Amino acid sequence: MKLNEDYYLGNDVVAISKNLLGKYLFTCIDGVTTGGYIVETEAYNGVIDRASHSYGNRITPRTKTMFMQGGIAYVYLCYGIHEMFNIVTSVEGTPHAILIRAINPTEGIEAMQVRRNMPVLKPTITAGPGSVAKALGISRNINAISLQSDTLWIEDRGLNFPGEQITIGPRIGVSYAGEDAFLPYRFYVKGNKYVSKPNK
Repeated sequence: MKLNEDYYLGNDVVAISKNLLGKYLFTCIDGVTTGGYIVETEAYNGVIDRASHSYGNRITPRTKTMFMQGGIAYVYLCYGIHEMFNIVTSVEGTPHAILIRAINPTEGIEAMQVRRNMPVLKPTITAGPGSVAKALGISRNINAISLQSDTLWIEDRGLNFPGEQITIGPRIGVSYAGEDAFLPYRFYVKGNKYVSKPNK
């Protein structure tokens, strides 16, 4: 049920970002499996996208992962606090990435609560990209790991959301990107309580 490598090699990062809704994201860290289905994503369209770390073909020790062949994790630190998990897509040299902003947890919830220091389960456990990574035990230690690995992977379990159940809008927190901040590159499942921002 793992998505095969070819899935990640497509060149339409926006279409893949939308298609990922309903796919199941799992980690197995220290022998503990945690995961759930993806309910919110954002697409970052490579060198032409002012919101992307790779805008203008910028290659740095941090961004070089984005230029690798699709089907790997791009994990970076945001504001010096939050680890952020992205999926690299497209072919080598084309730095497309999809930020996973929220999942609906289904497996290993108690382990997620411990990682998030959340004795009482709340929707915020996996709402927002920093929360997703922390709940699933994703850190920069597994940056560039393959999504074909047994540590981090995505499965298709046949869960699909029709178009009317998906909201499309601008990305969050990219005001620095000028007019690219308004691109309709964010996708989320309407009415899902784990979505990170106002869910209309």
